[in-house]
Amino acid sequence: MYYAFAVLAPDIQRELHLSTEMAFAAFSWSLLVAGLASTPVGALVDRHGGRYVMAAGSVASAIGLAWLSRSTSTASFFAAWTVIGLASSLSLYEAAFATINRKVAVGAGRAISTLTLFAGFASTIFWPLTFALDAHIGWRDTFLVYALLQVLVCLPLHLWLGRDAPHQPVAAGAPRDSHTLGEAIRHPIFWKLALAFAVNFFIFSALAVHLIPLLKTLGHSAATAVLLASLVGPMQVAGRIGERTLARDAAPQVVGRFVFATLPFGLLSLALLGTQAWAVALFCALYGMSNGVLTIVRGTLPRVLFGVRHYGAITGAMAAPALVSKAAGPLIGAAVLSRSAGPTLLPLVLFGCALCSLLLYHSAIRTAGQAIDGERQAA
Repeated sequence: MYYAFAVLAPDIQRELHLSTEMAFAAFSWSLLVAGLASTPVGALVDRHGGRYVMAAGSVASAIGLAWLSRSTSTASFFAAWTVIGLASSLSLYEAAFATINRKVAVGAGRAISTLTLFAGFASTIFWPLTFALDAHIGWRDTFLVYALLQVLVCLPLHLWLGRDAPHQPVAAGAPRDSHTLGEAIRHPIFWKLALAFAVNFFIFSALAVHLIPLLKTLGHSAATAVLLASLVGPMQVAGRIGERTLARDAAPQVVGRFVFATLPFGLLSLALLGTQAWAVALFCALYGMSNGVLTIVRGTLPRVLFGVRHYGAITGAMAAPALVSKAAGPLIGAAVLSRSAGPTLLPLVLFGCALCSLLLYHSAIRTAGQAIDGERQAA
C-alpha cells in the first residue's frame, strides 16, 4: 500500500504515459484521503473496537490494489489511489494503535512498541520484494499479488481480533480520562505536537518514495541504492528495541527529545557526503532509528497527555495534519529533485524542516506536564 510505489513508479509512468508530477500526485492524493478520514475512523474504533474497522480496511485495500493493477487511464489511476487512501486510514498505524488502546487498558504503550517491532521490517521486506516481483511479473501483477495478500493474510487476522465491549472502564493505573476531542484540540500543546509530527511526516514521506531515486542521482547503482535503503527497516527495529530496553522506564516526552534531535544529523550527513556509501549508511541508520521510535512516541504520547477514552479520535485528529503533510512530501520532493540545483538540495531542504520540527516539539513539551497536571487537578 505504501512502500511498493517508490519501486514501481517509473514503470507505471511509462505504461500510463504519466508525468512524474502526475504519478506522485495520485499517491499524495491517497495520503490526503487517509488524513481526512483519520479522525472519524479513530472515533469509530473508540466506539466499536477495531475488529470490523480494520477488516474493512483489508477489504478496501484489496479492492484498491486490484483496481490499481488494472488501471489504464489517469482517472482510473486516481480512483484506485482514493480507495487505497481510505483503506490506509482503516488499517494502518492510527487504527491499530486505537485498537490496542481499547484492548490493553494497562500496558498499551508496551503493546504498541511490540507491534511496531514487527512493522519495522515493512520497508526491508517490501522494497526488495517489489523490486524482484516487478522484474519477473511486472508492476500490474505485483499489485495484484499484494491485493491477494490483503484478503488471504490481513483480513483473517483482523477478524481474529475478536469483539470488544461497547464501553470499557478505565483500569487502575491508566491516565485519567479528562479530555474529550473538543477539549484536546483547544489546547495549544495539541497543535504544537500536531505540527511537529506533521513536519516529520513530510520528511519521512518525501524520503519513502524518493530515497532510492535520490541515491541513484547521487551516483549509486540501482542495486546499491535498494540495498542501502533497505537498512532503514532493521534500524527502525533497532531503535524500537532500544526504546523497549534502554528507555523502558523513560516517559514518552523524554524519548521524543532524542527522536526529534536525531534526524537533523542524519540529513546533514546525506547532504554533505551523500556520494559516499558509508555516509548514506549512516543516514539510513539515523533515519531508521528516528522513524522507528517516533512511531511509538506518536502512539503513546497522546495517551499520557490527553487520556484514554477518546484516544482514537484525538490521535486521529492529531494525525490529520501529519497525513496532509505526508501527502505533500512526495509532490514537493519530486519538484525539488527535478530542479537543476543538484541532488543535495532535497536533503538540505529536509534538514531545515527537521530543525523546525525539533523546535516545535521542545516548545510543546516544555510546559506540557505542568499544564496537563494542573487541568486534571482542577477537574
